[in-house]
Amino acid sequence: MSDIIRISDARLEELIAEDVPYIDLTTHILGIGEALGAMEYYTRENCVLCCTEEVARMATMLNLTVEWFEPSGTKVEAGQSFMRVRGSAANLHLLWKVGLNMFDHYSAVATKTRKMVDAAHAANPMCEVLTTRKSTPGNRDLLTKAVVAGGAFPHRMGLSETVLVFDNHTRFMTAPSGATGLDAFIELLPQIRRRCIEKKLFVEAGADDARRLVKAGVDGIQFDKVSVAELGPLVEELHGIDPHVALVAAGGIHPDNAAEYASTGVDGLVTTSCFTANPVDMSVKMFV
Repeated sequence: MSDIIRISDARLEELIAEDVPYIDLTTHILGIGEALGAMEYYTRENCVLCCTEEVARMATMLNLTVEWFEPSGTKVEAGQSFMRVRGSAANLHLLWKVGLNMFDHYSAVATKTRKMVDAAHAANPMCEVLTTRKSTPGNRDLLTKAVVAGGAFPHRMGLSETVLVFDNHTRFMTAPSGATGLDAFIELLPQIRRRCIEKKLFVEAGADDARRLVKAGVDGIQFDKVSVAELGPLVEELHGIDPHVALVAAGGIHPDNAAEYASTGVDGLVTTSCFTANPVDMSVKMFV
């Protein structure tokens, strides 16, 4: 996990500075900064860890010695310690809350993601959980690490990454024949495919349009808010037209209904649900 998602030192320095912009006034006033000790992070809840590698790097930036830690993606149980660092009281307190905040929030996302992945795989081992780019602004890097730690895959990190056509795109299209909208898109599909030869061409569509698009030869369909009852027969029908077409479901999918959607035979579940999770209850123990 430490090398999969790149989090820069500058990003980590910003997080430290957010919590300690100038001085730890309490430690300074108490005069305890030079005392030596150790600190362990532990969880009060069962969870999937995330960001231990980043907090370990923060510890090193703060001149602390990292004695050990469990890697991101590790399942830990309530009461279990998962990281121990050693150094001065001043530096231990500088790391304390910034590290805890990262563990609380990103482990929560990893844990919720793992719940959804496990539910989907239990119903359909070939169905993957895919997270969208609709994450909290400014946190896409760490949220991406959290969903990967939980076993999901980033569906679309940004507009430069994949070709995904919505009706908001096709409404601007006009073909030489005078056709507009989706009709124009289908007419122009051979030219469009030549412009994205190394990319898969996905289109968001409902049932009727999906049939036309699969027959026309798109690589994949993203269904938005299609019910489980409708989706099952539709997946079978479309795979009958093209066994290789990729089909993903999106819209309102979360850990509690992931198994139902996965059981329809879709290849993936596109979701934003994993990004919002109640923080895991974690804390620290300090030793002199």
